[in-house]
Amino acid sequence: MKSPRGLQAKFLSIMGLALLVVAVLITLLLLRQERIQSAVVGVSRDAMRDSFVASLRRHGEGEVAQLAGSLTNPLYYFDLDAIGELGRAAMANPGVRYVVVYDNDGNIVHDGSEAIPSYGKRMDDAMAARIVASQRLLGQWDENTFDVSAPIKIGQQRLGGVRVGYDLKAMRAYQDSALDELRQRLDALGRLQLLWVGLLSLGLLALGAAMLWLIQRWLVRPIRDLAEAAHAIEDGRFGQFDDSDAARHNDEVGDLMRAFSRMSQSLARHDRDIRRMAYTDSLTGLANRLAFREALDARLQQLDGGHGQLALLFADIDDFKRVNDTLGHDAGDEVLLQCAQRIAATVERVGGDSALLARFGGDEFVMLVQGRGEAGRPDAAREVATRLAEALVAELGQPIAVHERQVFLGTSIGVTLYPEDAAGATSLMKNGDIAMYQAKVAGKNCYRFYSRAMDQAVERRVQLEHALRGAWDRGELSLAYQPVYRLGDGAMVGAEALLRWKHPEQGLIAPSVFIDVAEQSGQIETLGPQVLRAACEDAVSWQRARPDAEPLFVSVNVSPRQLRNGDLPNVVAACLQETQLPAWRLHLELTETAVIGDEVHASALLSRLRASGVKVWLDDFGTGFSGLSHLRRVPVDGVKIDRSFIADVLRDPDDLALTTAIIAMAHSLGVIVVAEGVEKEGQYAVLRERGCDLAQGYWLGHPVPAAEFLAQLP
Repeated sequence: MKSPRGLQAKFLSIMGLALLVVAVLITLLLLRQERIQSAVVGVSRDAMRDSFVASLRRHGEGEVAQLAGSLTNPLYYFDLDAIGELGRAAMANPGVRYVVVYDNDGNIVHDGSEAIPSYGKRMDDAMAARIVASQRLLGQWDENTFDVSAPIKIGQQRLGGVRVGYDLKAMRAYQDSALDELRQRLDALGRLQLLWVGLLSLGLLALGAAMLWLIQRWLVRPIRDLAEAAHAIEDGRFGQFDDSDAARHNDEVGDLMRAFSRMSQSLARHDRDIRRMAYTDSLTGLANRLAFREALDARLQQLDGGHGQLALLFADIDDFKRVNDTLGHDAGDEVLLQCAQRIAATVERVGGDSALLARFGGDEFVMLVQGRGEAGRPDAAREVATRLAEALVAELGQPIAVHERQVFLGTSIGVTLYPEDAAGATSLMKNGDIAMYQAKVAGKNCYRFYSRAMDQAVERRVQLEHALRGAWDRGELSLAYQPVYRLGDGAMVGAEALLRWKHPEQGLIAPSVFIDVAEQSGQIETLGPQVLRAACEDAVSWQRARPDAEPLFVSVNVSPRQLRNGDLPNVVAACLQETQLPAWRLHLELTETAVIGDEVHASALLSRLRASGVKVWLDDFGTGFSGLSHLRRVPVDGVKIDRSFIADVLRDPDDLALTTAIIAMAHSLGVIVVAEGVEKEGQYAVLRERGCDLAQGYWLGHPVPAAEFLAQLP
């Protein structure tokens, strides 16, 4: 600790240095004041001159232009009296030295006087040559005069001109007077400024002396005590602070010393609370990502060089977003709590005491288990992970009661092993996430072990996403059309547009693969409008090719992402306007699950589309969660019975009954029914017997390119 005397010496040194700096500044101000004043006066002179010149030019040019217009008729009729009267009126203006009216040859017609002594004389001053030759308003300067001239015209014919001279001596006199006054004021301000600087210096000196005395008495000793207390707290000695001196201080310093005492008593508790918050998930009370990563690093360090085995399990709740969307986030939190409790109980039962469980956020849980088999068994961790994954799938597949409702979810689990799959924590967690994603792809509510092939699948997906960008512009993407027939008379009434991708290296890529890539990457928002526009253009070409035949509609699939975007009605309207396709010939197909995701938003968009004349079909009907009751709340024109029902309609009575019920319910609501996946004549006959309206499938016609479809039209 520095002594109080040392603080005083430093403070005195600072005050002395400050006074020295102030004295030097005052001296520099005295030396530079005259130069500064001269510079200010010079700048002011230039500014005043520029301002006056600009003002005089605007005023003079405007006045002379107006005078030239007034002199047109008098000069044309050579009315010297009228010319003289206008000239004398102009000369009466302040600052005008002369007014001269001249003809085209530069001879003076009038000079504004009664006798006109210069009549007929040629203007021979230095400015005259430019004035006579000028066909426009002209301003010229000399030392004492500003001369402004303007031609006098009648139509395009020049009759002569007029010039007015303005005296500049008055301007200079006014400028010099103003500058003298400015210089006097600057001198007065300079003296006043120096006076105030001197007074301020004296005040600083007095204030410094007073502050030195007060600092010694009120701050130096308390600061020393507080510094000692801070060192004690820094060393973790929270209860070592002696607050007896604080009783002698009834000011802010005393409050601060007492605060140090209270802080030393509460820091330990706060430290425990902070650590708990930093390492615990606030909703479930489980360990969070940070705590799990530190525990995983420690566990791997213990096993480094040994023969231990670990299994890392990534579990993601299936369709959890649907709970938030339909029941609200409070219900979602309740579901997460129940899932966390089930997972924790299962991990404790199957994984043992060495197992770790954490929630990474959202609906993602991570578990770490260690092989408990005989020493040296290479598959001990795999066996424990398998039993745990199977138990979790079974446990989380059970219904969850929330808000007096039962929710059916499930879980997708990815499993990766150490050291078989990865040697570090980062790679291990990445592999577990990849395996979990593959479980999602496999149909959800299952588990998958990580394999090297999964890395290749992820890499292929990334390559597909990159290749898909710009594929439409490169001509790799095209549309194929599958005909749709009316069952009543067997007539073709339209076609469904299907997107196809022929990769230059990989050949044809399945739509189920690249459509999912486009949806997940957001590229569908660009491809969707392009496909829609191309389909509308093709539908217009069908009608031009067969003008007397029944018009065919075209149906286009719309992705859930396009529906969530909210701009779909505007995009559809723009395509119809550009292609001139009648709105009733465009049918948009949306999956039932996409509509259920946000029913209120979807219903509003579909109402706007139907109001414009566009037909809306509900695709893959029967595979969603709401069943037939959904038709009462969603405004649609038709439903497409999913092919999974049509495939077994001939041999499965349940599918036949359900298909019949769908047709009857839809017709009772005024909705047409389309059957997809008709691949047998018997299926066609049964559907026609049950009153189905439309059908499509391989038995009726395969998807073909646009040109081939056009050639096949009857």
